[in-house]
Amino acid sequence: MRLQCLTAIFALTLCTMTVCTMTICVSASAAKPDTAGTAEVADLEVVDCLLPGQVRRLGNSSYVTPRRPTRTTASDCRIRGGEYVAYDRADYKTALNVWMATAEAGDAEAQVNVGEIFERGHGGTPNYTAAALWYRKAAEQGNARAQYNLGTLYEQGLGVEKDMTQALNLYRQAWGLPEDDLIFKSAAQQQQQALRDQLQQQIQQKDQQINLLKKQVAQLQKQVAASDGDAELQAQVKQLRDWISTLEAERSAADNEYSELPVFRKPSSTRDVLLQPAMATSQRDKKFGKFYALVIGNQDYQSLDKLNSPHADAKSVAEILEKQYGFSVRLLLDASNVEVMQAINALNEVVGDKDNLLIYYAGHGSRIASGDVESGYWLPVNADPPPTDTFWVSNEFVTRHLARLKAKRVLVVADSCYAGLLSSAPGYLFLGNNNSYDQNYLNYKLDKKARLLLASGSDKPVLDNAGAGHSVFARAFISALQNNTAILASPALFIQIKDQVSANAKKVGVEQEPEFKAIKGAGHAVGDFFFVPLKS
Repeated sequence: MRLQCLTAIFALTLCTMTVCTMTICVSASAAKPDTAGTAEVADLEVVDCLLPGQVRRLGNSSYVTPRRPTRTTASDCRIRGGEYVAYDRADYKTALNVWMATAEAGDAEAQVNVGEIFERGHGGTPNYTAAALWYRKAAEQGNARAQYNLGTLYEQGLGVEKDMTQALNLYRQAWGLPEDDLIFKSAAQQQQQALRDQLQQQIQQKDQQINLLKKQVAQLQKQVAASDGDAELQAQVKQLRDWISTLEAERSAADNEYSELPVFRKPSSTRDVLLQPAMATSQRDKKFGKFYALVIGNQDYQSLDKLNSPHADAKSVAEILEKQYGFSVRLLLDASNVEVMQAINALNEVVGDKDNLLIYYAGHGSRIASGDVESGYWLPVNADPPPTDTFWVSNEFVTRHLARLKAKRVLVVADSCYAGLLSSAPGYLFLGNNNSYDQNYLNYKLDKKARLLLASGSDKPVLDNAGAGHSVFARAFISALQNNTAILASPALFIQIKDQVSANAKKVGVEQEPEFKAIKGAGHAVGDFFFVPLKS
């Protein structure tokens, strides 16, 4: 399995399993990797940079504008004369100092950045209440990223009271959908029906509990009468009546919440909201832009256990993307941290603002806890064994580079342990159960930025085998793309493969649940990623 995901416990226990090959029971005796390139890695990091003010002239006088915050690489910040502090994932105060003045002046983008800093947390402790406050300021100015981020907090009940309807409405605003849109109404009605069913169940349970307690009270009252007012029995009766009062209050609150749910004088439709057929692929170039892919397969590690399938996975994915879907593909096998980081950084010079980018990673993954926050990592072939995290490529590095990429649509497909940690966002509320998407859906989605994650698992180890020469996830992913003949949206791809991955993993005694979600902090604006075959 790609299952030895770099913790001492896994190293001691999982290596004894014989049912599959596993991802990182670490071999500490292997050769030490080359330490060259440390300065170059630091130059590739994305930092919060405070650029100097511009000197402007007004008539015969000149003045200097206020300093301007931006996110760019450390080397670019230095070249432009900017000021920054080397990024430290455990201390966001330096980044907060860069953005706060501009946020307080009312700049929406700065306000979103401040919100994201608070959500990630100082010293590993997120401040969701402060994050919600700053997201709301930017959302009220119509900032789509803030609307989306605030929606995720409402969906999870972080810093605000959990409210699925409010979350959906914020997603709708970020998506640019009108309130009467069929896609939004369908998703909202599904959430309202789920809440309606939940409240009905609560009310029924309260009624049953109240009726049972009333019967017990009646029985005890008979015993009290027969015992000439026994004090202990009377105390039990009082406790039961107090309990009944509490349950009746809870039932009344649930009943009021149920009655406030919207009810429409309109029959529900059994037709799929997202109708066939999909748009003809002859409009591919005009509608979708160019397609690029960075495919990474790390297998032959220098200081960690070697894996079995990443080379085969990466080569197959690269071939399908290039031949069947017309991607321009860069394939990296057994890449070092510098090679991975350079490749991601270089994408900014290649991918345009109307284009599509897929990043596929297969290899070892790990995680590190900092306070209440767990951070995930991709492990290049020169990575040190844990607990030393030298040469590891952090999820934060990937996310910050995705935020500055010009690409309209980005999908990260990560097949490694703890791959789901690349994003803290919840799953898709707009996911639905449809595998085809009509022209209206495409029109809504195509002009929206997308930063999406399709992960082989959540925050757990994942299999390196059980896929007939591939990992269990890669086999499902490859098969879905091979068998597809029409435009395939990423939510539909996820629906196709998630149950297959889970079922095949269970056959070898492993629980593995793929995840699909937006990548928070990377500029997601509720768009989608589409696979468009060259032939249909």
